[in-house]
This record gives sequence, C-alpha cells and structure tokens, in this order.
Amino acid sequence: MRKQMAILTSGLLAALSWGQSSTVKVEKGVTPVYQSQLLRHEAEIDDIIKGMTLEEKIDMLHGKNMFSSAGVPRLGIADVEYADGPFGIREEMEPHSWNSAHLTTDSATFFPTGSALAATWSTEWAYAYGRGMSREARLRGKDMILGPAINIQRIPTGGRTYEYLSEDPILSGMLAIAYTKGAQDDGTAVCLKHYALNNQEDFRGFVDVRISDRAMHEIYLRPFEMAVREADAWGVMAAYNKVNGRWCSENQILLTTILRQQWGFPGMVISDWGGVHSTVDAVTAGMNVEMPGSRFMGQALLDSVKAGKVSETVINQRVREILRVRLTVKPIAKEVANTKPVGNAEEMATALEVARRSIVLLKNEKVLPIDTKKVKRIAVIGENAVTKMALGGVGAGVKTRCEITPLEGLQTLLDNQVKLTYAPGYKSYDRQSRNKHLNPIQPADRELMAEAVEAAKNADLVIFFAGDNREVETEGSDRKSITLPSGQDELAAALAKANKRLVTIIVSGGPVDVSSVSDVSAALVASWFNGSMGGQALAEVLTGAISPSGKLPMTWPKKLEDVPAYAMGTYPQTVENNTEGDIFVDITRNRSNERRQQLIAEYAEQDLVGYRWYEQKHVTPAYPFGYGLSYATFDYSALNVKPTTDGFDVCFTLSNTSDRDAEEVAQVYVAGKIKELKGFQRVALKAGERKAVTIPIRRSDLCHWDETTQTWRLEPDDVTILVGGSSDHLPLTSKQTLR
Repeated sequence: MRKQMAILTSGLLAALSWGQSSTVKVEKGVTPVYQSQLLRHEAEIDDIIKGMTLEEKIDMLHGKNMFSSAGVPRLGIADVEYADGPFGIREEMEPHSWNSAHLTTDSATFFPTGSALAATWSTEWAYAYGRGMSREARLRGKDMILGPAINIQRIPTGGRTYEYLSEDPILSGMLAIAYTKGAQDDGTAVCLKHYALNNQEDFRGFVDVRISDRAMHEIYLRPFEMAVREADAWGVMAAYNKVNGRWCSENQILLTTILRQQWGFPGMVISDWGGVHSTVDAVTAGMNVEMPGSRFMGQALLDSVKAGKVSETVINQRVREILRVRLTVKPIAKEVANTKPVGNAEEMATALEVARRSIVLLKNEKVLPIDTKKVKRIAVIGENAVTKMALGGVGAGVKTRCEITPLEGLQTLLDNQVKLTYAPGYKSYDRQSRNKHLNPIQPADRELMAEAVEAAKNADLVIFFAGDNREVETEGSDRKSITLPSGQDELAAALAKANKRLVTIIVSGGPVDVSSVSDVSAALVASWFNGSMGGQALAEVLTGAISPSGKLPMTWPKKLEDVPAYAMGTYPQTVENNTEGDIFVDITRNRSNERRQQLIAEYAEQDLVGYRWYEQKHVTPAYPFGYGLSYATFDYSALNVKPTTDGFDVCFTLSNTSDRDAEEVAQVYVAGKIKELKGFQRVALKAGERKAVTIPIRRSDLCHWDETTQTWRLEPDDVTILVGGSSDHLPLTSKQTLR
C-alpha cells in the first residue's frame, strides 16, 4: 500500500507549480497573479443572469438547508452543497436542524486534524490530504469543503487550535496552497476559513479585534492571501468577530478592498453559521451567501432592492460570483450522492502517511524505539489509549468507519512479542455527562491511580497516554489553562516512582503544560488528534518501524504567562453583564445571539506572534517552534546562498549520519529586525546518505507591508540567513543584503 501511495502521489504532485503567474482582468483596477479557472464562464453567466428574476437572484444569496444554498432549477443551475469540515466530511444532517439524518452511507475518513497536518511540514502530503478530502466530498455529493481552517494560532488555549495549522504564516500559507490545489485539482471548491482574525473561541461572536495594518497583513492575512493568489481558492468564509470596528461579514476593507481588489479574488464569500448582522452593509461589502438561514439576505434583501437601498447591479455581481463557482464545480446528482462507500483504502492510506509524519518526538533517554528483545511486559496507562477522537465537543466531527486507537495499534504490532496490560489511570473529562461549569482540571482518581501504579510496577516499560480529548479542546470555547486534565501530572509522578522507564504520549490538538510529565518521563511524544489511522502510525513510531519526523508547528510554552497575549494582558478579556454563551451554540438552540457588551481584543503584541515573541523577549519555551527529534542523526553543511531574480536559493548539504532511514525537515529563517521562517523542505534520506538541498526564498516572502502605500515593499536591510532542523538549532548562517 505504501508503495502504491508513493507512485500515486508522485503523479499527483507533478501538477503542483508554485509561484507561476499569469495576468487576467477580473474587475476594474484588479490584477491577480493567477489565471483563475472561475473566469472561464463569463459569457455564459451573462446569459444566465439576464434570464433570472430578482426573486431567483435573492434566493441564491442565503441558505436553503443547513448545508446548502439554492440554485435555479428552472435554468438547470444546481444547489451548492457544502461539506463540513476541514478534516473529514461530516455526516448528513436533517435539512433544517443539527440532528443526524441517520444514513448508513455517510461515513468518511477521519484525517489528522490541522495541527497534525502542519506538524508534517509537508506540502506534498498536504496536497494528497486535500485531494483525499475532495474525493470523499464528491462521493457524498458535496461541492465545497468548509476548509482548510488557516487562522494563526495566537493563543495555545484556543478552542480550535487543533483545526488550525500553525502560529507561522509561511508554514500555514504553503500548506494551505497545497491543500487547496489538492482539493480543487480534483474538482471540489475549498472555503478558506475563518476570514479573518478568528483567533479565539471565547466570545468570538462579539469580540472586536484591534490590530495594525502591518501586523494584520504580515501575520494573520498572509495564509489567506497565499491561498487566494497562488492556489486560486474559490471560496472564503467570513468569521464571526469584528475587525477594527466592523463585523467580518460586512467589513468593506476585508471583503472588497483586500480580498477582491488587492488579491483579485473572483469567487464567493459565505458567512459562518449565524454570522451575518445586516442586510445592506453585508451584501454591498461583498457577502455572497448568508448561512444557514435567510434572516438578513432573504426577504429583507428583496425589500431593500425594491426600496432602492441596494442596487440590482450589486445583486447581479454577488450572483455572478456564486455562478463562477457553480459552473466550475460539476454538480453531483442527488440520486448518486451517498450511494457508494466512503472512507476507502486510498484515503485511509493518505491519512496514515500524514499521521506517520506528524508525530513529534520531544524527549528520548534511550527508551525508544521499543526493544522487544528486552521489553516483554508493557503497561499501557490512560484513557487516551482507547479514546476515539473523530467526534466530541462542539462543531464538526467525522462519522468514520475506522479509527485505530493507540492501544489497538500497539496490540497489532506487538502481538505475540510483548504482553500488554491496560489500565485507564484516570477518567477523561466529558462535558455531556458533567455539570458544564466543572473544570477539566481535577485531582487524580485514587482508585484508578492505584490500579495503574500496580500495573506499572510489574512492567518492563510504561506507556502513559496523557493529554486532552475533543471535549476539552472544542469549538465555541477556549481552554482556561494548559494544565493536563484529570490529575494526569499527579498520576505521571506516581507511575515514574513505580517504574523509571516511563514513556508519556501527549494526545492533544495544541500545546499543554508538560513541565511536570517531562521531568519524570524518559521519553515524551506528541501524537495529536491523528485521524483514522493514528493508532497504527504511533505504534510504528514507538516500535521503530519508522523514525519520528514531525516538527512542532507552534511553540509549546512553559506556562501561559509566557504567551504574548497573556503576558500583555489582552487575553482573556474581562466580561460583564452576564454575556456568557457562544454565537454558534445560540443559533443551534434558537436563542438570540445579540450581546450588549462589546469586547475588545487588542493585538498589542502586533507581529510578535509565537516564536517571534520568545526570541525577542528572551523567554525560553518548553519546546520551540520547529522542534522535533529523530531516531536518526543529521548533519548540515556546505551552505551557499545564491541571489536570484526572485530572492535567494539557499543551497546546502544534508547528511543522515546514522544507520536508520529517516526524514528530516530542513528549515530556513531570515533574521533582520526579527527572525522569521521563510522556507522549508522535508527530505528523505537513507542510512548514511547525503543530499544536496536547495530551498528557494521568494522575494515576495521577504517583503513587509507598507501602511502608507498599502502595498508590499522590500525594505533594504542586512540580514542573516540561518539553516537547520529547528528554530533553536540553526548551525548554518550566511550574511546577505536585501535590495
């Protein structure tokens, strides 16, 4: 299967072409850098719009069902069907509710979530991931995937950190380009979300983000710009929050000035569910479809046009943008959708390959890989060893036909070699069965801990599965701390006292406080919410079938007070007047989502997000951005930086100095006023092999946003180019001058 996937993927990746450009005219004053496929049907669209009634036009601008918006049956224009969410196609719902339709044909592959994909640092596998999502979307009759989710991870406690990719815009942007191309080359539109600055879940429905233009463009908008301008993304979802005083769904600067005029986006913008707040402002700012209902862009919009408050020219333009996508994406007949099995071998193989490359080895004192000649009894401790992560919490999940748990993966690989003993050790947090005000941070369960300690005493090795689950990390609310839940720190200490050969596996979507467990563990591994095949991938890494090669896509802090938003006191916000609740939860329960209090999220740290902050403030994290160990060892040498017309070619030699085949992620940073990631490449090396590697650094990625001219500009500067395997280990350096 792995060989078949390699052959398949190499063929697919031949289609990738980074940075190629062609100029076309979209609208007055717009010069995009790509030839958009959406512009191939303009004459046909002219004729369609001429033949439509005003009522038919308005009907296209709001939800028809929970996950569809209307076409024009009279003219043969199919509805647009949306697939929720970014890491697996959600099960079918009843037309006008969040209740399951209870079909037997709507399962799907649970792909590793966003942070896991980002930990691969692999554009090749991001492309395969997007293609796999599209293949399953097509079988399910979907036209547009509500993803990828590419907001910057500003705070480690963010409820959707597991969905998002990275704290860095270049890593997020390059992976977003690949995911987008993979999906759209296969025929399914993406919907980049959440545009823009949806970096917290607490109070996302009424928080107002205040930020400078420069920081907004360079950090938070950059992944969106890259996916639009370089991958021709066909859809964008407007976020719930405000930005600089205006809701994203009616923000003229975001939706028109930046998205359509500066970037040349010709596609369609849909709202987040329940995220529209006006009629005239939303449609004139650039909103195409209100989801999932018609409160503002149904009868109210029709009345506004008839009253002369909205020009029919504006309506025609919004319809045109939808039709561009509709005529580009081939509709699937309703009688064909959901008739063939989903979650097939090819997509499961992609999920496995991504999971294999995502696992990050954080610490290893010679206990991994497991030596089955010496280890004959293993105690597997922790509910996360048996907990499935495809579903849980608020928001999108996946009804998958298969999810291999870590314990199942170990049982399969170690069968007849090692005796495995399992003990839960703790009881995982479950918001459905507990009072909603109960904090996941609870003391250890004495009875369960005693049972786990007894198992540890009688083992040659202890594998402790700690971390969060999908109830702790969830859409709609942020974590209140990064402390391990359910008394896991206390349990880890007790296990280590019973057996010093303790391997701790962190199952989570984002950073947790590992200060205690790291001190008592001989090895520490981050395994994420890693999809249908995650248990197999983890077992292969632990047993040495493959060498770990994941790298952290975000900084893991020692404590929350070190995180820039916390350090500067701008998060969490102070809430008054009983404003508890979430906009998404409110609309699902038919409650008003109006809030009296307007909260301000001041992005006072500006562009010092993630590792930039730690570098500038000389704060040492628990584990830095880009970090990840291997069973192999690598040597970087012979750096040669060659100026090109488009930037620099960074050339060097990478050697595998071990007796193991392995993959390494080489990273290139440019340090001027601050040090920033500017390029990376995953390199496969056989034992003892050396390769010449070239990583291009593009001029466009060296520019800064000029707030006066509202354009990208290269600032002349003397910089240092640094190359290595982590943001804190960059052995190769070269001085260069930007001109």
